[in-house]
Amino acid sequence: MAKVSINLATGSIQKEDIIVGIDLGTTNSLVAFIDPDKNPKVINDTGKGVLVPSVVHFGPTGDITVGNEAKEHLITDPQNTVFSVKRLLGRSYADVKDYQNFFSYKIIDDDTESLVKIKVGDKFYTPIELSGLILKELKDRAEHALKTPVNRAVITVPAYFNDSQRQATRDAGKLAGLDVLRIVNEPTAASLAYGIGLDPEETKTVAVYDLGGGTFDVSILQIQNGIFEVLSTNGDTFLGGDDFDRTIADFWIEKNNINKAELAENRELTQQLRLKAEEAKKAFAHQSLFNEKIGDIWCTIDRNTFEELILPKVQQTITACQNALNDAKLTVADIDEVIMVGGSTRTALVKKMVAEFFGRPVHDDVNPDEVVALGAAIQADVLAGNRSDILLLDVTPLSLGIETMGGLMDTIIPRNSKIPTKAGRQYTTSKDGQVNMKIAVYQGERDLIKENRKLAEFELKGIPAMPAGFPKVDINFILNADGILKVQAIELRSGVKQEVEVKPAYGINDELVEKMLMDSITNAKDDVAARMLIEAKTEGEQMVYTVERFLEKNGNLLDEAEIAQTKQYLTNLQVSLGTEDKDLIHAKIDELNNFTRPFAERVMDIAIGTAMRGKSVE
Repeated sequence: MAKVSINLATGSIQKEDIIVGIDLGTTNSLVAFIDPDKNPKVINDTGKGVLVPSVVHFGPTGDITVGNEAKEHLITDPQNTVFSVKRLLGRSYADVKDYQNFFSYKIIDDDTESLVKIKVGDKFYTPIELSGLILKELKDRAEHALKTPVNRAVITVPAYFNDSQRQATRDAGKLAGLDVLRIVNEPTAASLAYGIGLDPEETKTVAVYDLGGGTFDVSILQIQNGIFEVLSTNGDTFLGGDDFDRTIADFWIEKNNINKAELAENRELTQQLRLKAEEAKKAFAHQSLFNEKIGDIWCTIDRNTFEELILPKVQQTITACQNALNDAKLTVADIDEVIMVGGSTRTALVKKMVAEFFGRPVHDDVNPDEVVALGAAIQADVLAGNRSDILLLDVTPLSLGIETMGGLMDTIIPRNSKIPTKAGRQYTTSKDGQVNMKIAVYQGERDLIKENRKLAEFELKGIPAMPAGFPKVDINFILNADGILKVQAIELRSGVKQEVEVKPAYGINDELVEKMLMDSITNAKDDVAARMLIEAKTEGEQMVYTVERFLEKNGNLLDEAEIAQTKQYLTNLQVSLGTEDKDLIHAKIDELNNFTRPFAERVMDIAIGTAMRGKSVE
């Protein structure tokens, strides 16, 4: 008996599941789809609003809330409320250490290049898991509103996201139970929402100015034959509408002679001032004076003063636009269209200064909060094959990657990448003096290589013997239009090189591809749990290896009590590695790391002092 899907919200028969477009934002996220009249439309589930705050709260009894309810806990329970997780996706601690004070929750400092983890209570979470919770909320809201299963999605990311951040976004989608058909650049999605780039005959150069609540970026795109190429991006990941609110609140604090030290202790008043400032900013869209009170505090400001206060911030964004043009080797005369994205572009001064800089009217007809999600829905419609005017380029049916420590698959070319394509990643050795590196190539969607299909294996020999972590091995995947994959490994310091050619799709039919995809979604939670346990054990083993070597080399610089305590922490970590509890392993790594960090700093100071002895510093 054939199964027919019927959308209960519209009554229409569906040939396929709906493919939604998702804008996974730093501050807010939203989901859109193509309605029966072929128009892109954002989803507002049961009156909760279109925008879903990208906030996750962990309650005392283990209950997790996402979105509007979670946002309320930002002030009442900040240490258990995670926000701006998009900033952490695919990032190592080294990437975010300078911004640690921005976050009210604990980011684990293991002082390495490994990806960040977030500690909430006695549990450790990755940004992928947290983003997965936000995407699951969006999926649930879409299913509730559309009265139909939602299993496939297009998700947008900033144009400057690197390969690791894009893969992390895909993994978060998989964890939420979504088959992520394509990761699309946010400026590309915004262009599609305005119909720019849908005509294959069209050639245009577009500037997309995106000013959100907490981030700003500008992208210069070249669109030719339906292909979007990012020529340059620029911006500031800590500049946005929140800064406009802050300048108003600071203005009122000064005008009312509010004691800043006392205010720092009064979280409720701080929050009230911030919310009232946001209200004032929005009011200037239709009035020139804002005059209200919080208790006995007068909150008065006019539009001219507001624009004077924010002028330096807006000017920063204009400087970024000029830098983006310089990087693309273009002038304002080369720009055909300017598109405004992000809620903060509603500010009149922003529109005025951007239009003046580019010397042309800006596109701001589509709701700037929704434009990226709507464009993602259009891209989803293209992928569903519902638009005959769009040519779909050939894509890879399954992800391609290599085996990493612990039998994990590290994806290098994600499935649905347009071909021909090229992608690469850098690896290093895990043991001192390692001279060979095994490179095993796999195809599939599962986290563990034993669940995927092995395509090839070769060894990069002759790596110069160096300490662990010193060799830099670039592994590149080059997939040509015929589906032939060339895998190339090169050690950058010595130039040692090796490559192999394979045909990835050989012997795999559509049914098997579909089964592999379904298995990856069905087993996503188990796969991620297995991956995280393996990663925790690998990280723990590396920590044990590093600390033991440190004691061998520098034990003479530590006293007996320090050595004894270090060995106790080492033993505790080694015992935890025999368990299946990844949170316990991370906790023991954290304890050992925190205890030994001062020793490492002391040894470094002694080494520098010895090196500098007898040298004059001018």
